[in-house]
Amino acid sequence: MKGDVVVGELLAYIRPHRKILFVGGLLGLIGSAAGLAMPLLAKYVVDAFGEAGSMAGPLLGLTAAVLIGAVVSAGGSYLMERTGEGIVLGARRRLVDRMLRLRVADVDRLKPGDLLSRVTGDTTLLRAVLTNGVVESVSSAFMLVGAIVMMATMDGVLLLVTLLVVVVIGGLVALIMPRIQRAQTQAQEAVGEMGAVLDRALQAYRTVKASGAEEREIAVVGDAAVRARDRGLQVAGWTSLAGVATWMAVQIAFLAVLAVGGARVASGTLEVSSLIAFLLYLFYLVPPIGQLVQGGVQLQQGLAAMRRIKEIEDLPAEPDSAPVTGPAAPVGVTFDNVTFRYGDDRPIVHDGVSFEVPPGGLTALVGPSGAGKSTVFALIERFYEHQGGSIAIGGRDIRDWPLGELRAALGYVEQDAPVLAGTLRENLLFAAGDVTEEELGRAIARTRLDDLVARLPEGLETAVGHRGVLLSGGERQRVAIARALLRKPRLLLLDEATSQLDAVNELRLREVIAEVAAETTVLVIAHRLSTVTNADRIVVMEGGGVRAVGTHESLVGEDELYRELAATQFLVG
Repeated sequence: MKGDVVVGELLAYIRPHRKILFVGGLLGLIGSAAGLAMPLLAKYVVDAFGEAGSMAGPLLGLTAAVLIGAVVSAGGSYLMERTGEGIVLGARRRLVDRMLRLRVADVDRLKPGDLLSRVTGDTTLLRAVLTNGVVESVSSAFMLVGAIVMMATMDGVLLLVTLLVVVVIGGLVALIMPRIQRAQTQAQEAVGEMGAVLDRALQAYRTVKASGAEEREIAVVGDAAVRARDRGLQVAGWTSLAGVATWMAVQIAFLAVLAVGGARVASGTLEVSSLIAFLLYLFYLVPPIGQLVQGGVQLQQGLAAMRRIKEIEDLPAEPDSAPVTGPAAPVGVTFDNVTFRYGDDRPIVHDGVSFEVPPGGLTALVGPSGAGKSTVFALIERFYEHQGGSIAIGGRDIRDWPLGELRAALGYVEQDAPVLAGTLRENLLFAAGDVTEEELGRAIARTRLDDLVARLPEGLETAVGHRGVLLSGGERQRVAIARALLRKPRLLLLDEATSQLDAVNELRLREVIAEVAAETTVLVIAHRLSTVTNADRIVVMEGGGVRAVGTHESLVGEDELYRELAATQFLVG
């Protein structure tokens, strides 16, 4: 990504706050102006002392400059920090908005820990570069120019000596800046990688415990932390070198000015008070020069953070289409010679898949693992786009459906039936927040969750823990099914809906599915054939294609693979 594009993106974050930034910057300039007056007032104090005159006026002026500068600078600093927090808030909202609208295919190849790092760490870096790094650098530049002007009015020779030293050291600092940016980018990537590794362990926390793999995972995360530390040390090294160069510039300039200025005082061409004031102005160069160097470092950090943020913002997002309410009539599904693979370098998953699901009733997809059953659901939900053939929902090509309208017509229960942290009520209403208490109660009863609600200490308001850890696998599955039913779908997709249910609850759920199939279209993926023996039609998939379609009875007699699956589950002799 080109540097000017990144800088433009940085400035885009500033524009909404430019007025308050201007006020904060103006206060900073006033504080700087008060600071610039202090060496000159100190000169007047020294002159008054030498002439045995009254020192009250110069001392009062010096005191006023100190107080005004402190108060105004504090106000400007507060505005900068407040604006910085606003910038971070805007950046995080914008980035989260983008992340949650990305295509599933893009999110699948990204690492959750790294995404979290971009939302937290990288956006925080923007605050430093867009407040201290930009606005305070402007204030420091003003103070630097003002100090140079005041020094020029006192002695041009000493000013030339000072500028010569500063320019030479400044050139060295300019050479260091690109290295700081590269090191900062690598450091932020290392932190993101560490977050991804830690997230992996936390997502499989019980598996880690059960496998006795704590030490191994601690070592893996520790290695990632060491890499992040090493990258951070590179940033610290280059930043320290830039800081030392700045400090050396001022110190060498001080020695040179002291030597040349002392000679000029001895020759009578320069007053002692002017040399003292000049040396004070020279030390007044330390904060603005340091701030400019720090601003340059922060700018490199901000550019690195902006590049990582832009990587996410430049990913294509799904079309923003609001759900459209329409007739609740069930819809059919048609796959016609569909081909699909998850990537150009990945094997074909669907190779000419064709089948038809009429509106209403229960249709099941069965077959061995890897046959492409779950991919059918991913294509229907348009998490991925098929590469060949056509898919129609309700007689309408799936690509002609506005995405929001399509997904509003679907109810989807994933294989692992995810439950989110929050209360049981929040999970049930996650996909449909406008249902009545009567409709909620009916869905709870249909999915046999009423016993669970009665048993929980706070009923529907009970928190279910991270990923629903306080619920059993079967309870999480029934919560997911109830959530989908409350959406009032025209097509209900159930991926292994009974995989975690006992025999009694499986039988009850089969009854629920039969009831729902009388009202809408139900498409089920099942490994346990007992769930779908009463299906209106069963589609048998194998090797990325459809090998047979029929009822349980007909397939047992006509299809060898289905008969084998049924026999292994003791459904036939």
